[in-house]
Amino acid sequence: MAFHIIGYGCTPTPGFYNQIYDRMLEDLSRNEILRYSRHLSLPNVGMEGQLALKAAKVLIVGAGGLGAPLGLYLAAAGVGYLGVADFDVVDLSNLQRQVMFGTKDVGFPKLRAAKARLEDLNPDIEVMVHDARLTSDNALGIIAAYDIVVDGTDNFPTRYLINDASVLLGKPNVYGSIYRFEGQATVFALGDGPCYRCLYAQPPPPGVVPSCAEGGVLGVLPGIIGSIQANETIKLILGKGDTLKGRLLLLDALNMRFRELKIRRNPDCPICGDHPTIRHLIDYDEFCGVGKADATADVAVPEMTPKELDRKMKSGVQPLLLDVREPHEREICSLGGRLIPLSEIPTLAHELDGQREIVVYCRSGVRSASAVFYLRQAGFQKVWNLRGGILAWSDDVDPTVAKY
Repeated sequence: MAFHIIGYGCTPTPGFYNQIYDRMLEDLSRNEILRYSRHLSLPNVGMEGQLALKAAKVLIVGAGGLGAPLGLYLAAAGVGYLGVADFDVVDLSNLQRQVMFGTKDVGFPKLRAAKARLEDLNPDIEVMVHDARLTSDNALGIIAAYDIVVDGTDNFPTRYLINDASVLLGKPNVYGSIYRFEGQATVFALGDGPCYRCLYAQPPPPGVVPSCAEGGVLGVLPGIIGSIQANETIKLILGKGDTLKGRLLLLDALNMRFRELKIRRNPDCPICGDHPTIRHLIDYDEFCGVGKADATADVAVPEMTPKELDRKMKSGVQPLLLDVREPHEREICSLGGRLIPLSEIPTLAHELDGQREIVVYCRSGVRSASAVFYLRQAGFQKVWNLRGGILAWSDDVDPTVAKY
């Protein structure tokens, strides 16, 4: 849009301001001008910036803890074309942090609730939903339609996938992650800046980093990190301010401290380096060891279902129940038995009776499978994993046991 500059001493012709206002209305309606009036009053936004926001296309991958504040603030800011990719349904446990949703949305697809909420918040934008898991087959096609991709995911395969697709397509990747009381944010794949692989060349071994479901997360934390991501996205669209390119912002919410680490592009990076070796998307589950870990678990970790354990105990056989959760989790609910957190199994395994049958359990069966694998390697022969953990026990045997 062209702007007229009026010099000092010049007298505008009659109706000049009305002409300018009418030209503005060709791009922003009167309602939009009122809606964005606080933006229009900002010297670094103004009409030009608001029109840039209206013309922008942003994809949010993940409609969870980070995606909720991202979606709300980008929609409210007037990002004209907002895409949301997710394939999950709303669970009651989501509501502690995923402020996009309400109790009425529990059990329904997140995308349905997200689209309705965002369009209600701002009916002047277009919301496109992608009801699919982002994969190597569809990622390039989906991301190519957008100017910026914002990573609101919670797993390593998808983070590497988003990174590689962003680099290959030349799209900025606004990154954020959360765990317990800690969060981080930065901007990857922007110009000559670093990418996710420059920071994390290799994924951690499967099971080493617990999910938010296993490790927990402070409800307000994704609101803080997601808002930072939204702020970085808006700055990228406006072309104003200093972005987090080359800087990793770290938040310790428990002690309310921010730190900043410098990140440099790795010239030997396989995707964004001087001589890249990755020229197309790969199998990211395999790269992160997800499929391999699952196959190993199926072979190496013997399991017992909750119903099988219930029948065994009702028949008079009492195996030792070994709880490998954390002490604060045991305060929520318990199946009884001995408590040894997973991290202490290598130190305290010698205290267990190797001749007695042992059934190991945790919240969902993931940590307990790791404990069983370790104990089997250490020579324990009569040790079993409780398949599905406490969640499955509550579903299949005793619904009075709390799920969390």
